[in-house]
Amino acid sequence: MIPYYHKWLCTFPDFASLARASESEVLRAWQGLGYYARARNLHATAKTVMDRHGGNFPRGIEQMRQLSGIGKYTAHAVASFAFNQSVPIVEANTGRVLARLFNLRESIDSDLGRRTLWQHAASLLPKSDAATFNSALLDLGALICVARKPKCDICPVIAFCCAKNPTEIPVRKSRPETKQLIERHALIVRRGRILLEQSRHRWRGMWILPPVGVDCVKQSGFQRQLVYESVFPFTHHRVTLSVYRRPAPKRIAPGQQWFGSIEEVAMPSPHRRAAQSLIQTLVER
Repeated sequence: MIPYYHKWLCTFPDFASLARASESEVLRAWQGLGYYARARNLHATAKTVMDRHGGNFPRGIEQMRQLSGIGKYTAHAVASFAFNQSVPIVEANTGRVLARLFNLRESIDSDLGRRTLWQHAASLLPKSDAATFNSALLDLGALICVARKPKCDICPVIAFCCAKNPTEIPVRKSRPETKQLIERHALIVRRGRILLEQSRHRWRGMWILPPVGVDCVKQSGFQRQLVYESVFPFTHHRVTLSVYRRPAPKRIAPGQQWFGSIEEVAMPSPHRRAAQSLIQTLVER
């Protein structure tokens, strides 16, 4: 994460520079991190901060939560670490620590479980220097009170822990089954240029290899044109990306464009890796 963080701040050192940027520039800078909605939310928030708050990030939690993509945890984290306000924070690491300390048997992804965690976090919060306390709680969960093999023998708060079997806590609802998906796309190259299409769905605004319709897949001999395949996770899905070599169309579709280089193009990582690999193969031939 650190290299991405420094590169992002070099590209967008303040709200003004981020607000001025195009969505394409923002997505390109975020490329490789996934969860591209977060990049769009940062972009929208920067514009709001410039337009409604004079370029100054609001300090009130309720004002923060009106900004794009900022929920309770993010607002409390900013209030604590940026403005040193005495507010609790609950996320994966601190939630696990709190659930074990208080032996919480409610599912932490239920409404009651979430409310209880926030109540416990608030009950432990010191009146001053809450940022240091919250940071320590985060580190405790990340380094010692870990999910699978908690290091209870060196835990500094073991005397206060009520969990009899820490590995059984926190309790969660059963997770949805991972779905297997196959996504088929085309490699179309003409005169040293590659055809890309701007996504309107999962990777909205980013450039991807053109999708291949189901009717094309059913054509005789189509499978022999398979030139690349990879698998990547996406939320609750495991996606197989299959790329087929296809001839250049007489006329490109709306939203498609020819590119001589993809270096500065905002592309999701699976499609960039596929394109780079295939272009390199063509060059070597």
